[in-house]
Amino acid sequence: MISFIAQRIAKAIIVLLALVVMNFFLIRMAPGDPAVVMAGEAGAGDQLFIAQLREKFGLNQPLPVQLFLYVKGIVSLDLGFSFRQQMPVAKLILDRLPATLLLTGTAFAISLAFGILFGALAARFAGTWADTAITVAALIFYATPLFWVALMAILLFSVTMDWLPSFGYETVGAGYTGLAHVLDVAAHLILPATTIGLFFMATYARMTRASMLEVNRLDFVKTARAKGLSDAVIQRRHVLRNALLPVVTLAGLQAGTLVGGAVLTETVFAWPGIGRLMYEALLQRDYNLLLGVFVVCSAMVLAFNLITDLVYRSVDPRIEFAS
Repeated sequence: MISFIAQRIAKAIIVLLALVVMNFFLIRMAPGDPAVVMAGEAGAGDQLFIAQLREKFGLNQPLPVQLFLYVKGIVSLDLGFSFRQQMPVAKLILDRLPATLLLTGTAFAISLAFGILFGALAARFAGTWADTAITVAALIFYATPLFWVALMAILLFSVTMDWLPSFGYETVGAGYTGLAHVLDVAAHLILPATTIGLFFMATYARMTRASMLEVNRLDFVKTARAKGLSDAVIQRRHVLRNALLPVVTLAGLQAGTLVGGAVLTETVFAWPGIGRLMYEALLQRDYNLLLGVFVVCSAMVLAFNLITDLVYRSVDPRIEFAS
């Protein structure tokens, strides 16, 4: 197992460096010059001032030189300096990362738990009205755009019913501490986490249902029934456990992408995470900050893929570790 993890980490580092190089050139190919944007916001658009800005932030150097310096910094765990925020990129990301991890972690837990639950219920009562209701609801949430769900949730639960706050991480100026602060953050978390979770919950429910129906037809399930085991025990101990493998695969792939994929939800709900930070960096042409977010998101995707492989072993002990 230790050898497997070491090999996967080595491969992940190579993949991460390749992603850094690719993202570097992709961002440089995008239209727009950060020096021009900063000069325009400062009200001084003359060429001399723009040239000074480009020299100050190293934008006047050849691309190979800029790439070498950036990769050298990444290797030494230095994500660079944000010339727009006038702060180290690592500090900006670390300040926003906990909020994103809280949001996406909660959304992931909601989607996985309820997705498996509803998928198992649909498979257990296949062909009945319960199965039809769950399948239709899953299709609706899967096909509905996230921004529309977010806006309707704000309109219903915040504007009309006034049950939940509509935006932000916490109540500004309230000064809550202790349990009151935790409950305040939890109240702000419900709408954005549920909005993200509904889409993925629909995906996991459909996959769990299909996988369980397929496993139900296998010989070992028929043998378990022949031995006289109750249907509840068969579904829980034999069918569901074997049906979880494709769900774990999909969940592992999506867990990492959730971190960088919450841009829209964080923007709608004004959630102070790295998704919103990435959107702001894109508008401001803040290359270093944008690349830093990409690096962190890529690293988390690779880490979640490794965790998924390890979870495989606990779900099905028959799977062996192999490079």
